[in-house]
Amino acid sequence: MFPISASAPPAHLPAPGRLGAGHPVVQALVAQARDGGPPLMALHLDIDHFASVNENMSFEVGDQALEELGRRLHALLQGRGHVWYHGSDEFVAVIPLLPGMPAPEQLAEELLREAEAPLGVLPYTLFLSTKAGVAMCPQQATDADGLLRLAEIAARQASHVGERIQFYGGASLQTVHNESLIARQIVDAVPNGELRLRFQPEISARDGRVVGMEALLRWQSPTLGLLVPERFMPVAERLGVIVQIGEWVLRNAIAQARVWRDAGFDDLFVAVNVSTLQLLRPAFVDEVLGMLRQAGLPPESLLIEINESTLAASVTPVYDGLAALRREGVRLALDNFGTGDSSLSALVRYPVDMLKIDRSFIRSAPAGERETAIVRAIIAMGHQLNMKVIANGVESEAQLGYLRRSDCDLFQGYLFGEPMPAESAGMVLRRRYMRPELFAATKQDQTLLLVDDEENVLRSLVRLFRRDGYRILAAGNVRDAFDLLATNEVQVILSDQRMSDMSGTEFLGRVKTLYPDTVRMVLSGYTDLATVTDAINRGAIYRFLTKPWNDDELREHIRQAFRTHAERSPLRPD
Repeated sequence: MFPISASAPPAHLPAPGRLGAGHPVVQALVAQARDGGPPLMALHLDIDHFASVNENMSFEVGDQALEELGRRLHALLQGRGHVWYHGSDEFVAVIPLLPGMPAPEQLAEELLREAEAPLGVLPYTLFLSTKAGVAMCPQQATDADGLLRLAEIAARQASHVGERIQFYGGASLQTVHNESLIARQIVDAVPNGELRLRFQPEISARDGRVVGMEALLRWQSPTLGLLVPERFMPVAERLGVIVQIGEWVLRNAIAQARVWRDAGFDDLFVAVNVSTLQLLRPAFVDEVLGMLRQAGLPPESLLIEINESTLAASVTPVYDGLAALRREGVRLALDNFGTGDSSLSALVRYPVDMLKIDRSFIRSAPAGERETAIVRAIIAMGHQLNMKVIANGVESEAQLGYLRRSDCDLFQGYLFGEPMPAESAGMVLRRRYMRPELFAATKQDQTLLLVDDEENVLRSLVRLFRRDGYRILAAGNVRDAFDLLATNEVQVILSDQRMSDMSGTEFLGRVKTLYPDTVRMVLSGYTDLATVTDAINRGAIYRFLTKPWNDDELREHIRQAFRTHAERSPLRPD
């Protein structure tokens, strides 16, 4: 019998208890599924790096976290399925897929969302990340032992390949069915007129002006509906029709650029993503230049985007083709930069005009320390190589503010518009400026950021400093503080030390990296001299102040901080 539980659960965990393949509930549900009843889904949920909670916060905190998580998962599945604690950092759920139930993918996503929601274990707020493996009965296993074993294997596969949810064998049965449909239908997508183009604006960082449109492919499948390229392009590449599809995209994007040029938008470029297989064709360069001549478009109105992985191949025909296009005036951009395997020497060798930062780095800005450092490094490197830098996936004002302060050149993302049909894109072009209020110049105020997770303390500080005429920003947690820093010019920061999501010295240490011109101070009733001394020595904080405070003395400290900032900063015209 396959052992499901490697250790006894905390005694107070509300789940049904120790689980084995011989558990009567599991046996009964498997038997029903095997005998023609509702199919059964088994999900093995694994919490990433949970050992660090026990090591850094105590085993008691870890047990409380598992208890609360078990209670939440149990409540989520109430009436739909069963969940059991499994060993040190894992849970197992079994769910009969009754008529009207969500698809297995949706159920797995529900469970992961619940597991990753903030978990309050005083004095901490935990943010867990999880992986899940899924197996199906009777499709993949017909006994309890095999079903639970396959779900656990799938969870291990999820960790190995970096996916949040992994079905045993790599996909669900529905996904396999869909892949078969795609393979049968995609070969006729071009002749049947099923391909569509959507256009997403690319925005100048200077003033919010629309300077380009990226052409994005969609396929109107007869049976699966409107699909994005990630769903069908791998199949198209395997079947050899990707070149045919790529040629259709280029031809129609260039034709649309001609329409917009005739409407008076003669300084607009259209960006088109091109595959490595297209670039390897000897006739590719002549075909592109021929399309431009036929449409009467200057070469600089076309921006060809190539994936970073293309450079890793270092194939001579690819290099020769790109060099020939650039000599003719066609511009080149490196897409998804930062995620591929290309070396810096390849970047120097290839004639690229623009770098497009992958959205995975933008998504974590401005709070993610490593991601924001990478973004700044890519922008600086691109500018040193005389390249423009595009940030892809900009969805919030905080991301935009951080990218503007980091001197990024162009933006693309849902903050400015989703991919849209050509008619809607034409209306955007007639407006020409997107979200102009985000780019308007503002008066330089004396701005003070207050960070404290105790609401009453935060209100007291706001009242105290309001009388001095400062522009005051207040944040009750570190994430909100990073968002405020990204969208505002802040000179002085006063932060609490003991906060649930991050200590004040750690927070200000990150701020020093991202916004080194700020004057950073800690206000706390908790004094860890070693931590404070280290932070001061590293320049992370300017001054450490203690609670309770004297109002007049604290106001004077803040006035001195603003004077210090003014002395450090170069003179600016009013």
